[in-house]
Amino acid sequence: LWISIDPDVDYDATTAKIQTVVDGYPGLYRDVLTYLKERTKEVLSGSSGGVVVRLYGTDLDTLRAKGTEIQGVLRDVPGVTNLKLEPQVLVPSIEVKLRPEAAARYGLSAGEVRRTMATLLKGQKVGEVFTEQRACDVVVWGEENLRADIAALREIRIATPLGGDIRLGDAVDLRMAPMPNIVQRENTSRRIDVTCDVTGKDLGTVAREIESRVRKLDFARGYHPEFLGEYAARQSARTRLGLLAAVSLLGILMVIYTDFKSVKLTGLVAVTLPFALVGGVFAAALGGGVISLGSLVGFVTVLGIAARNGILLVSHYRHLEEEEGQPFGLDLILRGAEERLSPILMTATVTGLALVPVVYGGVKPGQEIEYPMACVILGGLGTSTLLNLFVLPALFLRFGGKRPEPGHLLPNPDGELEPVGTLEPEKG
Repeated sequence: LWISIDPDVDYDATTAKIQTVVDGYPGLYRDVLTYLKERTKEVLSGSSGGVVVRLYGTDLDTLRAKGTEIQGVLRDVPGVTNLKLEPQVLVPSIEVKLRPEAAARYGLSAGEVRRTMATLLKGQKVGEVFTEQRACDVVVWGEENLRADIAALREIRIATPLGGDIRLGDAVDLRMAPMPNIVQRENTSRRIDVTCDVTGKDLGTVAREIESRVRKLDFARGYHPEFLGEYAARQSARTRLGLLAAVSLLGILMVIYTDFKSVKLTGLVAVTLPFALVGGVFAAALGGGVISLGSLVGFVTVLGIAARNGILLVSHYRHLEEEEGQPFGLDLILRGAEERLSPILMTATVTGLALVPVVYGGVKPGQEIEYPMACVILGGLGTSTLLNLFVLPALFLRFGGKRPEPGHLLPNPDGELEPVGTLEPEKG
């Protein structure tokens, strides 16, 4: 059921009422989701559950029994909602069971009987006919009355390898039996899913509790669980993003070293980068304390902005010292920070103003990723800007100056030039 909600009403209250109405119908497997969230879950795990326990095995009855056991174990986990076992509706089917003694007497094999039954009941393609630029299949199958009458099927005559023909009922037992309407397979194995959503608790905490409980169960040989869903996909994406961020950071440091040709200056920029993330951490804590995939993308963005501003500031200090010949000291630090004040503030201001509407609007359908990312970037912009304007200049003044070569003239306290090595260090 697709339901459109008036933008002017209270969204949370309306969805709560919808959930109440749907929950009032027993026997339904139900989820109340936005289209984006439902599609995202489906893409992540092939199922719409936040946590999916996928059980693999060979026997359907054993799989369903074990799935029911897992469902019972997870029923009292705090935060678990919409817990359900993948339904398999039993439908009437024709069961064919070969009688080995009779088959051996007539020279029949199980494969021959299976092919005969498949041709009679389902049909077998034997060729194609082309007409009006279209290809039409030519299929051979049994008469319509045979496909619904077991007594008629027993009387069908089938050829034997030894010559002649016999009644089908002389070699096999036919009966109507309930069979599952669908058998799910993956990686050459049958499987069944136990799914659930999480409400009121942290998804990671609940997922780890679920995995811990399921791992304690006994599984026969050939049966094993796999943990999928939104949490597993998020963990995989988080690991991949962390690896890519580390590689990117290494690349940034290599570029900085290529430009500065100094391990000291490269280390100076690198050691300040983690402090730029402090504001993003505070913003994530104020937003609920959950580090989502969007939050991690925000941290990487803040890291890039802080690295860019740090490189610009240090490069300008070197320009003032090497190109314009200004002596290293407090005046150089103040001038460089002042001249780079406008670009740094402009970068932070423009980026921040673009993100304010997203943060102000809060979590809305379609903004499940953008909102935490915007919060982290907005919080990180503040600390990274303060870092670049106050902390980095002080560190550069303390550690960033070049060591003068012997014989280089520097002014002494009286204003007279003296070679390096003859000046007494100032106290303090």
